[in-house]
Amino acid sequence: MREISTKEVDKLKHCLEELADHHNMVSVNFKGHYPKRPFDETIRIFSDDLEEGKSSIAVIEEDEKVAGFCKIDFDDVVGILEYLVVLAEYRGKGYGTELMEWALNRFEEKGVHDIDVKVADGNKVISLYERFGFKMNAHILRLSR
Repeated sequence: MREISTKEVDKLKHCLEELADHHNMVSVNFKGHYPKRPFDETIRIFSDDLEEGKSSIAVIEEDEKVAGFCKIDFDDVVGILEYLVVLAEYRGKGYGTELMEWALNRFEEKGVHDIDVKVADGNKVISLYERFGFKMNAHILRLSR
């Protein structure tokens, strides 16, 4: 596992594409609504956030291919675990746990003690977050027209 620079964020596009497909499959109420913005725009935002020091991104690679990544954002005293993605073919190898441990360590280094994560309704990854002590804090409802 390693952190990436702004020059490498393009390597994450295939992960974002698979994540959108996954959300469209498992989402209880919003199948077909992903991605929320074009992938190239998300990649540009990742690059800008890294450049401005708002974020860190770590990747796990296997055979020179990104198998998963985690993007975390720093907002003063609250951290945001924005993305934690492990491609389907690489699940079950502990990569999600490894990325989560990296994220929690980075937050601790920054003095962040409150961490938020949003999970699409229907995504079973919530059990991973609960294993690390995350608890339900709020329900976010969306009206999509």
